[in-house]
Amino acid sequence: MVVVRLAKSGAKKNPYYFITVADSRKPRDGAFIERLGFFNPSAKGSEERMRFNLERLDHWISQGAQLSDKIKELANDARMTPDELQAKLDAKKDKRAQKREAIKAKKEAELEAQAKESAEEEASLEEGAIEDAVDAAKDVVEDVVEAAEDAVDAAKDVVEDVVETVSDAVEDIVDMITPDKQNSEGESSDNEKK
Repeated sequence: MVVVRLAKSGAKKNPYYFITVADSRKPRDGAFIERLGFFNPSAKGSEERMRFNLERLDHWISQGAQLSDKIKELANDARMTPDELQAKLDAKKDKRAQKREAIKAKKEAELEAQAKESAEEEASLEEGAIEDAVDAAKDVVEDVVEAAEDAVDAAKDVVEDVVETVSDAVEDIVDMITPDKQNSEGESSDNEKK
């Protein structure tokens, strides 16, 4: 089957296509029957974007050649006046610019939402950290109060032990002194009796 298609040429990242009539069994950039023109998608300034022999295209269509999708689009563009073609290209550029702006606005909105989420998370983490610090401070205060109560109880026990020891010592001293008095009183009473 005979097809009209693009054959790629040009350099890397700078494509350039020939519009060719070829056998569909041949490779894209291989042997062709006839070259009908070229298409330069990266044309800038005064460079020619496309040259297309429409008479020969019509001849091959009448012979039964099939057109690729891009060739159909290019054929329609070639049949337009230069002003119409320029208006179409400008409309495409505007559409691309609007799409870029929409994507940019969407990304900015996503970034703002992420920043807001981050701020909320940080605020909740700060609140959580404050609550944790307050709880830790309460625990420390409770531990200190408990330790102080234990120290007071221990001090009371020591004081009670000291008081008991002192009172025992006083009683012992009193007992020591008291029998001597009884003995001395007993001797004195015995002496008085004599």
